[in-house]
Amino acid sequence: MSELLEWEINFLREMEMARASRQQGNEGRARVCARRAAGVVINEYFRRRGIANPQLSALNALRQLASYRAAPESVRDIAAHFLMHITPEHKLPDDIDLLAEAQWLADRLLRERHKDASAGQEA
Repeated sequence: MSELLEWEINFLREMEMARASRQQGNEGRARVCARRAAGVVINEYFRRRGIANPQLSALNALRQLASYRAAPESVRDIAAHFLMHITPEHKLPDDIDLLAEAQWLADRLLRERHKDASAGQEA
């Protein structure tokens, strides 16, 4: 197995914290970690495309990707999910799972698969 790059280490760390938070019943923290994981992916995506940005915060990276016309519409739509406000019950619509969507962004934007460290399965 090849050595992991810095962005991969950061992405996997955030995803592990997101999964652990979800298992502990802390969905709010899980969403925060998933947003940070998505931010790591987006910053790497923009870096690979030669877009000169200092490292953007996760929210700014998500905002930029959501409005980035060169990205496929499906990618822009997923980025917009991370920017949605939760309901008064502290929930997102049932069909939105930010952990799964952070993984989808990594797979789609960077064309790589990342093993789920806790389960030993591809996410």
